[in-house]
Amino acid sequence: MAEQRIQQAETEQLDQELVKRVQRGDSAAFDLLVRKYQHRIAALIGRYVADWSECQDIAQDTFIRAYRAIGNFRGDAQFYTWLHRIAVNTAKNHLVASNRRPPTEDIDVGDAEQFDSGIRLRDTDTPERELARQQMERTVMRAVEALPDELRNAITLREVEGLSYEEIAKRMDCPIGTVRSRIFRAREAIDNELKPLMDTEHSRERAIR
Repeated sequence: MAEQRIQQAETEQLDQELVKRVQRGDSAAFDLLVRKYQHRIAALIGRYVADWSECQDIAQDTFIRAYRAIGNFRGDAQFYTWLHRIAVNTAKNHLVASNRRPPTEDIDVGDAEQFDSGIRLRDTDTPERELARQQMERTVMRAVEALPDELRNAITLREVEGLSYEEIAKRMDCPIGTVRSRIFRAREAIDNELKPLMDTEHSRERAIR
């Protein structure tokens, strides 16, 4: 238990340091936060939306919103709690926009901290889930690193820096259609690597429920 508290404190300290770097203009530090939490956020969103591609889109929107709002983050709560709330809001807004009602048994935005210490999250922090999360992170990192430069740059500008397609086209000096194609191909390559792992994880979630 003491070791877990130490690890938690170290994680919070690292998050705070990365946030400060992002606030100073270091977008690469935000990339580290994305890699650290992207699958945890996707799993959370998966409690609202079953479709994998929708989860990915909502997770992307979550990180874009977080990146744009991070200048207002003052550390009053843990970074993940703050990110958790953004993800919940984004998922609920997505469902409302598509004329769907959020599940009544899911988490209220204001209950994020209580939920983080609750049974369901403790379930996700079991050694098996932690191992699966680390495996997914390594898979994503390998998939991103294996992308051709133009695909890797396009997906990073979109998902990490939150640029529009028009802004990316100007940054990369290419047509918008090319940007869309590159981002689609990058997502497809990453999804192809992740899908077997996510299918296994979803099967495990259904078995637990």
